[in-house]
Amino acid sequence: MNSARIQKSYLSAREAYAELGVDTDKAMAALAEIPLSLHCWQGDDVGGFENTGGSLQDGGLQVTGNRPGKARDIDELRLDLEKAFSLIPGPHRLNLHAIYGDFRGRPAERDEIAPDHFRGWVDWARERGLKLDFNATCFAHPMAADGFTLSHPDKSVRRFWIDHVKACRRVSVFMGRELKSPCLHNLWIPDGSKETPVDRAAYRGRLSEALDEIFAVDLGTAIRDSLESKLFGIGSESFVVGSHEFYLAYAVAKQKLVCLDLGHFHPTESVADKISALLPFLPGLVFHLSRGVRWDSDHVVVLDDSILALTEEIIRCRALDKSHVALDYFDGGINRVGAWVTGARAVQKGLLAALLLPEDKLRQAEAAGDAFQRLALREEAKAMPAGAVWDAYCEKAAVPAGTDWIAEAVGYEKDVLAVRR
Repeated sequence: MNSARIQKSYLSAREAYAELGVDTDKAMAALAEIPLSLHCWQGDDVGGFENTGGSLQDGGLQVTGNRPGKARDIDELRLDLEKAFSLIPGPHRLNLHAIYGDFRGRPAERDEIAPDHFRGWVDWARERGLKLDFNATCFAHPMAADGFTLSHPDKSVRRFWIDHVKACRRVSVFMGRELKSPCLHNLWIPDGSKETPVDRAAYRGRLSEALDEIFAVDLGTAIRDSLESKLFGIGSESFVVGSHEFYLAYAVAKQKLVCLDLGHFHPTESVADKISALLPFLPGLVFHLSRGVRWDSDHVVVLDDSILALTEEIIRCRALDKSHVALDYFDGGINRVGAWVTGARAVQKGLLAALLLPEDKLRQAEAAGDAFQRLALREEAKAMPAGAVWDAYCEKAAVPAGTDWIAEAVGYEKDVLAVRR
């Protein structure tokens, strides 16, 4: 986009927002301080760099699409990530799964992974000013083939996965200390069944005991632990051991973070509404942003009502210091770099829209019991020129504004991704 046109539009928008008592410069400055954690697994369809003989179906996951160009090794994935980051304004984090370690020439089982397998990632991140987050990978492995891990009736299987999560927490501490930023370690397990078991309590009792052992050692401030629930999954349609209620109760009791994934609840359930209800009782919340379509299909995030509601609630609750915002989706059917950037920019636009709301006037109307003005102001805000502020924000961050980034993503796919065989 033409820089002069961007500035002209922004000055007009700034004046319009000022009439509502909104400082657009302040809003952009606030947005520039909100980190977004980009998920590595969009780049290779949740493949990873190990070879255990497992498949994604060993754990209730499924990726659709076979577009050429997915990353085949760490170097290619890092190259793709660098391109994506160059098209996303603001501070960045990278969210890694345990299967993305550097295992070249030194294979390791999941319960044996160590910081050395991720030292290259830490060095790469440090050179680029990135911070890292981490996830245990309790799926796509023969030991998860029957759908149970930490709650498995077989003690030896539980031991394997307990040791894996312990190892992942040690890796997370390493990342947090090296990069001087707490590493968010998120735990999701696929445990559940297609039909309802007779003794659900036994499964949840075993999971509780496993978590107690995993968290028995306090690893300090370099790591933050969160637990992620799911309504159902492939092979766990009737029963999920780690339900929202289970993890919420456990997290409140043990003061862990809860991860709310937009695709892990009923389609009519508002995740945004949960924020103000949970924050008083938890040390923080993690948000995995995806887009469910009829089921937990992990579509690329777009600026829809669910994202607008969630980002607004984070801002309205003044919960930025207790919120960890991350992306979580995978689509192998479209330009993979473009998918990263589309989702990230959508979330940032949602945050900006929330920051541009006339909060003072809205709060004043609410305090006065004037529901009409509160409603009317929100409606008028929808027609305000937020796009002009977004373009100015992108230009200030030295990333393409408007639709200019799309040509770069298309060109990268043509020149880099499409030639991979």
